[in-house]
Amino acid sequence: MSPAPSSPSSASGPLAESLTPDILGDPWVARHLPVRESPRKAPGAHHAVLVHQHQAGRAGVPRHAKAVLYIHGHSDYFFQTHLAQAYLETGYEFYALELRSCARAGIGHPRPHSVRDLRVHDEEIAKALHVIRTEHGHATVVLNGHSTGGLQAVIWAADHPATVQAVVLNSPWLDLQASAFMRSYGTAFVDLLSRHDPDRVIPDPRNPRRGAGVPDVYVRSLHQHWEGEWDWDLALKPAVSLPARAGFLTAVRRLHREVHHGLGIQEPVLLCCSTTTGPVSPTVQEAQRSDVVLSVEQMLARAPLLGPDVTVCQVPEGVHDLSLSRPAARAQYLASVTQWLRARLG
Repeated sequence: MSPAPSSPSSASGPLAESLTPDILGDPWVARHLPVRESPRKAPGAHHAVLVHQHQAGRAGVPRHAKAVLYIHGHSDYFFQTHLAQAYLETGYEFYALELRSCARAGIGHPRPHSVRDLRVHDEEIAKALHVIRTEHGHATVVLNGHSTGGLQAVIWAADHPATVQAVVLNSPWLDLQASAFMRSYGTAFVDLLSRHDPDRVIPDPRNPRRGAGVPDVYVRSLHQHWEGEWDWDLALKPAVSLPARAGFLTAVRRLHREVHHGLGIQEPVLLCCSTTTGPVSPTVQEAQRSDVVLSVEQMLARAPLLGPDVTVCQVPEGVHDLSLSRPAARAQYLASVTQWLRARLG
């Protein structure tokens, strides 16, 4: 699956980037957002992609006054149109930002989803918010991040107060799921390694068969090709998750430390996660009713450190991406998000 040929955008000024039909088909379009190249922080990455429906905003007149900006996780991309529909039915226009070197913006990149400083993504987040607010005219914006995108979202909200009105987190990656020894000494070793060999692949001790071509049990539990209900492009969200490299993992751990010391986000935050952390070697059935990627306990422990106004919602039998859970858990997650938004933002 590849993007459609470019056609000129109707926008004007420095953000008049190309607007093309998206891989999801009508009414979805993809907007190319050029970014400054950074050989040190994100070598080989020169653009991000903003995905939305073509009716979202024309001539500064939005279809909905409110909007949500979704940020994907590692080794992932936006395809969850049912998530977008839930927001649309609640009165929120939906935008998905695919960060430089990632997902749609990572097609053809030699090391997709691998940057050495996560704050390099600030540029494309700022550009996306400019499109949403200034060009399309949305007055209220909610940041919605999944997994690594959740970490990205809370760091943005802490660094840029009042640029969004709320933050919704879907199983955010707020700590390293490993022993205390690995979180301390292992992090220090990877940090040292990253200075000399940032592209070195760091093995996942919880998944020793990764790299041997064995599909992740998480993917097998969700994708129609195996035992799941979802169909997505395995080139963009592969069966074997993309490796974590030393530079990327060091960048993530740097932000984990900031979370640990407290972020002080003043806007309301909703943190959603499963009720259960899956076992180290789960069966497909266990992977369909628990989080087999991250630790639920770590998310709960870190939640109070995000800011003074944090609501936690746990979803029984939720999977790592709660929007891909089985029907009952998925419905509970979507209802919890939309009800919280109505209560907090009207």
